[in-house]
Amino acid sequence: MQLALDEDQEMIAQTARDFLEENSPVARFRALRDEGAELGYSADLFKEMAGLGWAGIPFDEKQGGAGMGLAELVLIVEALGRKLAPEPFIGGVTMGGSALSLGGNTALIDAWLPSVIDGGKVVAFAHQEARSRYDVCRVETRAEADGDGFKLTGEKVQVLDAVGADAVIIPARVSGEAGDRDGLTLFLVETGASGVSVIRQNRLDHRNAAIVRLDDVHVSSSAILGVAGQGATLLEDVIERATVVLCGEMLGGMFEAFDLTVDYLKTRDQFGTKIGTFQGLQHRAANVFMELELARSCVMAAARAVDAGDKDAKKLVSLAKARCSDAYVLAANEGVQMFAGVGMTDEYDIGFYMKRARASELTFGDSSYHRNRWAEMGKY
Repeated sequence: MQLALDEDQEMIAQTARDFLEENSPVARFRALRDEGAELGYSADLFKEMAGLGWAGIPFDEKQGGAGMGLAELVLIVEALGRKLAPEPFIGGVTMGGSALSLGGNTALIDAWLPSVIDGGKVVAFAHQEARSRYDVCRVETRAEADGDGFKLTGEKVQVLDAVGADAVIIPARVSGEAGDRDGLTLFLVETGASGVSVIRQNRLDHRNAAIVRLDDVHVSSSAILGVAGQGATLLEDVIERATVVLCGEMLGGMFEAFDLTVDYLKTRDQFGTKIGTFQGLQHRAANVFMELELARSCVMAAARAVDAGDKDAKKLVSLAKARCSDAYVLAANEGVQMFAGVGMTDEYDIGFYMKRARASELTFGDSSYHRNRWAEMGKY
């Protein structure tokens, strides 16, 4: 498997870094937080990013996309992660867009995917419920037959990018009990529909997330993605792709946290000496750097494996998420410690990366979950 970037990928990565450096410094994220922006991101800037072709990268050209893959999208979100840019590339583009693209409902694809690709609309993906932990099939939301369609009742939590979204894709149960693979169906529900409530959640990392409540929401049979009662595989595929993309964003965050720390070590004086000359701190920084490079290799391998439909793709996704969860937390924690007391203050940006590291660690499964998953797939 080739892990080095080719010339086109290098250009994509550099273009993204340059754009984010100019248009989305961390100061913008800080300002969005301080003003309590409803979306938590800039809709105008997101449309500008989409205009550069970023949102269409993972989708087939026949669907209006760029016909590339996760390997290229990871390069974009890595640049976003460096600057903590909160635009909806994980919840909206990757999760909502992938569910539409893979769901096979031509009418829904034609009606929604072009607007996802051009940044005109956001389609969120509401897979998580209270007490479900990381079991995506632990769904209690019910879909009962109702005339020519279904009536949805239930509650979803931590729905990424749902605030301000135009629609939400809801996994609901037409039969069976929570935890069963059989009986799951994915529905596209417009957020303006009667009985839908979207309630913003306040997160440690200040990202857009919401509770989505469904109170006897009627949807037609034409709103189904995939096959009714057999949605578990589609649901898992969407989460698999989102996990890879999240790992790409985590890469950007951990490397930026590391760079901030190294810059501080080179400039901070203690007792008339730059603290970067202290051997103990050099050893700690070298250890972080090695963990970050290992994480990068794992993410690149996972992205390429998913794109190629490799039989070991799921194992590589778990490997990448486990490594990234640990490496990001390590880089952020070490950064805060090496900044010393000021690292705990809001004045310095390093604290933002620690918060994002913690939130990312628990999204789509922490390192313990993915190590166990990797071992089970390897029959250990």
